[in-house]
Amino acid sequence: MQLFKTPRIPFLKYKYAALGVTGLIVLAGILNVTVGRGLKPGVDFGGGTLLRVKYKTPIDVGEIRRTLKDAGLENSVIQETGEKNGREFQVRTAQVIKAADEQQEMEAHEKLADRIVEALRGAGGQSAPAAGQSDLNTLDAKGLASLLAVAYSERAEDLARKIIALRIEAGIFPDFDALKASGVGDDVISYLKGKTYLGSLTILSRETVGPQVGKDLRGKATKATIWALLGMLVYIAVRFKLAYGVAAIFTLAQDVLITMSLYTFTNREINLPIIAGILTIVGFSINDTIVIFDRVRENQKIMRRESLESVMNTSLNQTLGRTLITSGTVFLTLLALYLFGGEVINDFAFIMLIGTIEGVYSTVFMSCPVVLFWYKMFAPQKGMKK
Repeated sequence: MQLFKTPRIPFLKYKYAALGVTGLIVLAGILNVTVGRGLKPGVDFGGGTLLRVKYKTPIDVGEIRRTLKDAGLENSVIQETGEKNGREFQVRTAQVIKAADEQQEMEAHEKLADRIVEALRGAGGQSAPAAGQSDLNTLDAKGLASLLAVAYSERAEDLARKIIALRIEAGIFPDFDALKASGVGDDVISYLKGKTYLGSLTILSRETVGPQVGKDLRGKATKATIWALLGMLVYIAVRFKLAYGVAAIFTLAQDVLITMSLYTFTNREINLPIIAGILTIVGFSINDTIVIFDRVRENQKIMRRESLESVMNTSLNQTLGRTLITSGTVFLTLLALYLFGGEVINDFAFIMLIGTIEGVYSTVFMSCPVVLFWYKMFAPQKGMKK
């Protein structure tokens, strides 16, 4: 079964139009970064603190902003997440704290995160707990096990794991009766009622990155991308010829630039998972490009009297079905991740969706034309016949 029956699409006829589209998208991205919204670095690259919190009862985002402003944390960015029911929020602050060394920077940011948490408790109308009580909605497994060990030494760790697992699943305990779902007995619940209280919010996740760490990560991410491209240039130049290596790198650079250009218009953050997505796109795209170049090399032995442009056009048509089937399968998988994978993987799936579509466009419309341009400039006789 074939997706296409001997297609005869003149892909190389549209090489100048494709180059123009590429130039416009990249230019739009550059303008957006320089004079528009610009890049939005995440905590990984910009440094700062990122907290995801969940409240027991709905709260207005305006109240959170006012509370943080009163606490001197007005630089914080608050965004409602989750089910958009006024209970789950992401709080990010990129406040730069100057310190003598990296360790002091991290300690300062940790203290800043503690201030944010205390302020957020106030926004939730947290009542004062009894003396000596701990917040069950923020206790970690180790702290809860230590608390339970006083009365239940033999099964304290097992109970703590069950309770924490249930809290992670539920997001937050609205009341102590919710503990029964994890098989916790009434005696343990009564004990916890005397030793703990249920705070107004829980911390779903907490990330802190110092400014120097963010700078180092930016540098390493840039080097990783550059070395990946250079390594592929050498590999393809050895396996094929220099012209093909240059074309592959040009195509991959276009993949990165167009994907990032389109991504900047979404106002999403640039973080390490996004860099991982970019490198994944590069690896996926180069595989498809090599398949096309391999077919060009095979057809050159058969179509000796044809021009290089004709050979390439034939090769692109012959591999079109394979390109669309492979990319289509990946696209459907990524679409499922984007729609149902949750917030943690959403940005990664989104940039991979863009990159998969762009990868098909670049391998079909840009990889072979660059080889053709190279030969026409540096070896005209090979550009006509090969």
